[in-house]
Amino acid sequence: MSLLCPMDPAFPIERQLTIDAGPVVLVNVFTLDEPDEQTFLRAWQDDAEVMKRQPGFIATQLHRALGKSPTYLNYAVWETTAHFRAAFTHPGFRASLSAYPSSAVASPHLFQKVAMSGICVA
Repeated sequence: MSLLCPMDPAFPIERQLTIDAGPVVLVNVFTLDEPDEQTFLRAWQDDAEVMKRQPGFIATQLHRALGKSPTYLNYAVWETTAHFRAAFTHPGFRASLSAYPSSAVASPHLFQKVAMSGICVA
């Protein structure tokens, strides 16, 4: 099972899940040992298959760091925090965590779009 290490220790994912908001974007940075990459990728794919069947799931994308860094960034878009909370606590998802290599450390955090006049919309 991968270790959870909050991006913001003062406001970990468990606290974020108590806020009703939507839509939300999960950003999750994974670090792991290079020999564990194939195991990680299989676990992430299985995980994503579970999540995409959950109500409120919109999309996800996995990115790998350039070069030899075994660092991955995943983002997933959800209709609401409530939808993500239900998926995050779903027994199928919780069971899938045991497939991650022991070297994997996950740093999940929820975000919302920010509107900036003339630049981007929320």
